[in-house]
Amino acid sequence: EEPLVESGGGLVQSGGSLKLSCAASGFQIRDVYMSWVRSAPGKQPQWVAGMSSDGGTVYYTESVKGRFIISRDVTKNTAYLQMNNLKPEDTAVYYCHGVIFATEYWGQGTQVTVSS
Repeated sequence: EEPLVESGGGLVQSGGSLKLSCAASGFQIRDVYMSWVRSAPGKQPQWVAGMSSDGGTVYYTESVKGRFIISRDVTKNTAYLQMNNLKPEDTAVYYCHGVIFATEYWGQGTQVTVSS
């Protein structure tokens, strides 16, 4: 069983919204630092957003501030990335990533495509 499974990607028009989900198994998301990383063709992978293990602190890369929201539901052991006002430059494969001490967990990624 994959430790992290993303879903919710798709094709959306510029200005639209998508909500990505990241379901964890084999560990508790409340114990790990969770983040979202995206990878677009021809570009370096980019860290997008992160949440501390206690859920009290969130972080965003500058280009998504005010548009994306990272959250989690510990009862569902799932993390989320709400993406609003999407732009074509947000097109990428989005991965969720969990880190606790020296252990890292990655999902398989979900494609987000924003048309202009």
